[in-house]
Amino acid sequence: MIKSTIKGIGFHVPDNIVTNDDLAKLMTTNDEWITERTGIKERRHRENRNDSQETTAYLGFKASEKAIANAGLTSKDIDYIIFATLSPDYYFPGCGVLLQEMLGCDTIGALDVRNQCSGFVYAMSVANAFIKAGNYKNILVVGAEIHSFGLDFSDEGRGVSVIFGDGAGAIVLSATEDENAGDILAVNMHSEGKFADELCTQFPGSKFGWSDRMRKEPENVTDKEVYPIMNGNFVFKHAVTRFPETMQEALDKAGKTIDDLDMFIPHQANLRIAQFVQQKFGLPDEKIHNNIQKYGNTTAASIPIALSEAIEEGKIKRGDLVLLSAFGSGFTWGSVLFEY
Repeated sequence: MIKSTIKGIGFHVPDNIVTNDDLAKLMTTNDEWITERTGIKERRHRENRNDSQETTAYLGFKASEKAIANAGLTSKDIDYIIFATLSPDYYFPGCGVLLQEMLGCDTIGALDVRNQCSGFVYAMSVANAFIKAGNYKNILVVGAEIHSFGLDFSDEGRGVSVIFGDGAGAIVLSATEDENAGDILAVNMHSEGKFADELCTQFPGSKFGWSDRMRKEPENVTDKEVYPIMNGNFVFKHAVTRFPETMQEALDKAGKTIDDLDMFIPHQANLRIAQFVQQKFGLPDEKIHNNIQKYGNTTAASIPIALSEAIEEGKIKRGDLVLLSAFGSGFTWGSVLFEY
């Protein structure tokens, strides 16, 4: 029987640390206000918001180098790439092909996933299906974001801009028939598109306009269209409903209970959401890993960054049962349950 096992992990974040006090110099806010609402103390932003070199694909490349080395492989061993992001280098093409070139892989397939905060869960689910179908042996699964170039650092945008950070995480998911190896036991993916407007960026797109509108009438392209929109309370209420549902669905599908779990890694959207879910399931502190305090919400990158960090810190050991769950824009949500 073919298993999908995590063979390598890695993450990379920019060196530039942006604290809550730093943001207070740009907008009317303070450390207490941000910490109380989100749990975030600092996040990483690339040094220069207009840097054309330190891109989303580049962050993904740095994380991928570490994951491939951690797996004891080379880029030539990778036979497929799945790249999850909402902040690609180009509107098109996607970041997958850029990463293929940066790594020097062969002319392998490169798939891009646009499911925002749930992107890595979706990407990992697809990789698992490909491997168990016998199509590929070593799939590089990446989540990476650069948010800092597209946030409104004014009082108008503070409800969103204080939350997000830049970063990337990656895993190598490999096929094996080793009976002692870990395996992905259950996955699920869901969506509810009627709430798309509650968390989105409108421009550019076929609904709100394209480059010709920006060129011909730039004065009519509003901040609301260009910068992310989030109905925070609405998103929070749905997140604390969908998180427990997707978690329980994964456990039930694998015939496991919450007591069997060794580690839960939620998407790092808001520390208050994670704390609500932790309390609902009665998880002790040692069975949940949060790092939003240091990195903010890195969207598709948040789960692989947290997973890599937890493994590196020894919080997750081979044989442990781990649950990854996410909820975000779309709305989309889902989980991956696996033995590491």
